[in-house]
Amino acid sequence: MAEYAANGQEPEILFWVGCAGSFDDRYKRVTRAFVQILEHVGVKYAVLGTEESCTGDPAKRAGNEFLFQMQAMTNIEVMNAYNVKKIVTACPHCFNTIKNEYPDLGGNYEVIHHSTFLQQLINEGKVAVQGGESFKGKRITFHDSCYLGRANNIYEAPRDVLAALDADLVEMKRSRANGLCCGAGGAQMWKEPEPGKKDINVERAEEALGTGATIIASACPFCMVMMNDGVKNKNQEDNVKVFDIAELIASAEGLN
Repeated sequence: MAEYAANGQEPEILFWVGCAGSFDDRYKRVTRAFVQILEHVGVKYAVLGTEESCTGDPAKRAGNEFLFQMQAMTNIEVMNAYNVKKIVTACPHCFNTIKNEYPDLGGNYEVIHHSTFLQQLINEGKVAVQGGESFKGKRITFHDSCYLGRANNIYEAPRDVLAALDADLVEMKRSRANGLCCGAGGAQMWKEPEPGKKDINVERAEEALGTGATIIASACPFCMVMMNDGVKNKNQEDNVKVFDIAELIASAEGLN
């Protein structure tokens, strides 16, 4: 964004990378996949780079409203200074926070989750999903992120994106509005689970494995970690892989 501003220009979108997309080794691959798609279709985008900090979502969920507002105000001041209008992010937690909670603090933007953005690109014919890996006949199941689904009512966009792959999309017993949390929401990501009979991510992984799918698709960094751990718990990591929808599209386009 600093380079765009220095040249007196504004990008079409600000790509909000998020903490996971910046620092988590697994989710960096999702960031790269999404950027490859943006480059491929010629979308003018920018990132904040070192000027981007955590949205404050984990602090707020853990009950530290003061820290949340400090982090949020810092980001809002930076984005307003750059006259940011449209934000795309691959993290439902960032998406929910910037879209629904930043307006109260003076941050008013059009915020789009990358599943919706990819759906738009496919509908416009800009992403043809050909030339790379074929997913025809492969069984894929989609895990609904709480902050994408129940919190923001986005259920069809990621499924429409997966439908473009011409794969066999199979639903888990609990899906859409009845989907089961991966176990990381509400700042649970940062602590060990309370004692019980079974961890939530193991329960969810069992549901996913029960569909017979060889690919579990997700659209959230928290969900990706939890589903990966759940699959490993069942010793199925060699047979079943967890991918973000952007990775699947990039692979189908032959971009990676």
